[in-house]
Amino acid sequence: MPQAGVQPAPVRRALIVPREHGAWGMLLVPLVTGVCAGLPAAQVWQPLLLFSAAALALFWLRTPLESALGASPVRAQSASETNSLLAAIAVLGSVAMLCLVALLWHGANRGLLRIGGIAGLAFLLQALVKTLGRRARMPAQMMGALGLTSTAAGAYYVLTGRLDERALGLWLANWIFAGNQIHFVQLRLHAARAATWGEKLRRGRIFLAGQFGMIAALLAAWRLELLPALALIAFVPVLVRGLRWFAAGAQPLAVRRLGWSELAQAVTFGALLVAAFVR
Repeated sequence: MPQAGVQPAPVRRALIVPREHGAWGMLLVPLVTGVCAGLPAAQVWQPLLLFSAAALALFWLRTPLESALGASPVRAQSASETNSLLAAIAVLGSVAMLCLVALLWHGANRGLLRIGGIAGLAFLLQALVKTLGRRARMPAQMMGALGLTSTAAGAYYVLTGRLDERALGLWLANWIFAGNQIHFVQLRLHAARAATWGEKLRRGRIFLAGQFGMIAALLAAWRLELLPALALIAFVPVLVRGLRWFAAGAQPLAVRRLGWSELAQAVTFGALLVAAFVR
């Protein structure tokens, strides 16, 4: 039994540590793809360390902030928990602020202001959409994914000094992939009992339409020269995964297994996307 006044470790972690494991992937996979695509043309590498630290600190800061503001299901219930939240907010906020000031010192890396402005707007829209209730959960996640995947463009920009078509293409590709993952996970959660092809088609018709919409968006991005042709191959595994679900029979939902399989999809996608951009 914990002593009086001592905060149990699981409670402290829930208040401070981000709980959305998928969100970590939506932040880190784009960050890595941006780094790998930018390294061959890198002018300096020191800003990358500052950018990575700022991105991680800002991402982590969201959880204790939401807990402190009462916008999270997990809230501080004691003075010690509140003190832990305030300490985490102070440390993470200071790290993020110092890194951003260093990055923008004397007018350097001003392109980050545009990237940050779009990402900030996406997170604001996410917060507004979340107020609409559970039916708006997936659109809200899509908005959040737009902000998280901005690390691809940011990492590429601080390495190369260019906020060009390649930077935007990396951001777009990662966002489209993240959106597909969000939609597929939601489909698996809400259609876990679908067994026949007809039932799966009825429950997953919007996802199926999204699959073809994704193909159209990728082809448009390729024609606009935002994505190299080989980058389209990076989406083949998730397209096959989505279509195969309709053809398969009953598939009992195993959340842990689903999480690991989607992590494998993210790693595969990241590797193929990097290969396309550094070729």
